[in-house]
Amino acid sequence: MRTKSSIINIAAGLGNQIIITVLSFISRTVFINSLGIEYLGVNALFINILGMLSLAEAGIGSSIVYSLYKPVAENDQEKINKLMRLYKRAYLVIALVVTLLGLSLLPFLDTIVKDSDIPNLALIYVIFLVNTVVPYLFTYKSSFLNVSQKGYIVTLVFTVSSILSTSLKIGILYYTEDYILFLIADCLITICTSIYLVTIVNRKYPFLKHKVIGKLDDETKGGIIKNVKAIVIQNVGGYLVLGTENILISSFVSIVAVGLYSNYKMLIDIGRTFINQVFNNLYHSIGNLVSVESKEKIYSIYKVMLLFSFWLYSLLTILLYVLIEPFIKLWIGPEYLMTGGVLIVLMLLFYERGMRNSISTVKTTAGIFHEDRYAPLVQAAVSLGISIVLVHQIGITGIFLGSLISAIVVPFWVTPYLVYKKVFQKPLFDHFRQIALYTLVGFGTLYLTHYLCGFLPAANFAQLIGKGVIALLVVNLVYVIVFHRTAEFVYLWGVAKSMVGKLMKRSKNNQEPEVDV
Repeated sequence: MRTKSSIINIAAGLGNQIIITVLSFISRTVFINSLGIEYLGVNALFINILGMLSLAEAGIGSSIVYSLYKPVAENDQEKINKLMRLYKRAYLVIALVVTLLGLSLLPFLDTIVKDSDIPNLALIYVIFLVNTVVPYLFTYKSSFLNVSQKGYIVTLVFTVSSILSTSLKIGILYYTEDYILFLIADCLITICTSIYLVTIVNRKYPFLKHKVIGKLDDETKGGIIKNVKAIVIQNVGGYLVLGTENILISSFVSIVAVGLYSNYKMLIDIGRTFINQVFNNLYHSIGNLVSVESKEKIYSIYKVMLLFSFWLYSLLTILLYVLIEPFIKLWIGPEYLMTGGVLIVLMLLFYERGMRNSISTVKTTAGIFHEDRYAPLVQAAVSLGISIVLVHQIGITGIFLGSLISAIVVPFWVTPYLVYKKVFQKPLFDHFRQIALYTLVGFGTLYLTHYLCGFLPAANFAQLIGKGVIALLVVNLVYVIVFHRTAEFVYLWGVAKSMVGKLMKRSKNNQEPEVDV
């Protein structure tokens, strides 16, 4: 059942992402042509700032969602309702806190936004704030669909919402070039989408509307409070590492540089989001697995996830490294390219974070929050310190180098240590040996792919697609040759064959003509 639910959720997520990707390119092109790079920089910066304000949530949702896995698996409706009541109350408080924190930053906007002549900055910021706060009033309900392995419903709703929102915003930009109207349209559709999801959950799970009697037991409440304290520290540290890039670029370089980087980030995030559609849906299946299965079973599935993670992340790393700058040059022009080795560092960051995905999933779903609660703060201190020093020496590349070095210094070691000690109870050396093997194979494949793709120019989109096809074929061929005898590959191949077989059987049944009897 877990495998079937995961496959449905992953298929829905990938379909959604294909649609969103196409629309995002059209939207970004119209945005740049209508408003320019400075508005693009402000857009990225405000998203970054409001990500910082969202630290008020700081893991409350993650902790309660973790507490929901077992009662959902056991269909314990009474406990589910008690947890959902706590979830709702917590998010009402969060919405209020984010609103107050957001309004408190209004007097400092001119200091944060460096060298900008954009009018109505305060109004623009307030609309961003409303768009951030409103979903908190409804998130607790849509999260229950994910825990129940019905994430494809959320995905479908957001797909339709994104199509409507992006189409409307493209029309507004094309015909009016009015950025404020653009933001208001996005905000209204966000509100409507959130309300609609709540309606679906209430109809699908009517017991969630029952009056809740009694209090949550002390053991569960104590566990949630303990985890929340740990996750608050982790999320603050995580934001200081990953969420301050645009603020640092705006403060030490310029708002235009934020706009240039935002194009690279959008393309990298598209790749990351495609993979996350797979792992986000597997996340809830792993949560269910960890709550009921033995450590041997969990470890065997983790090894499959690690190979799958390497395959996807290294493939996307190689594709992005080969294609991203030729694509930007053809798409919006060579003046939007960044220099100074930025792309190399961004690709190393993408790969390193991706290779931690599998181990982090097991850690989180196993409820390991408290033990490494200070690690993100240490990482943040290393990252910010190195970034601020290096940005003065080598420019914008130094900011990303700080993030990369801090990741290798702290979570690269700490997360595997905790999971292997507390969940797998196996030697930690096994993990790093496997990571080293995968990385050597990945870098060798990158070199080969880059060399072969160098024979084909990228003077137009057809040639660029040709480069992509070559890269795709080379990477997958090398990996099949190298890994085809491993147990993890055999497992993945079996799942793939099963999926294809079911699809073909369903297609054949749909095509069979009706016979009169």
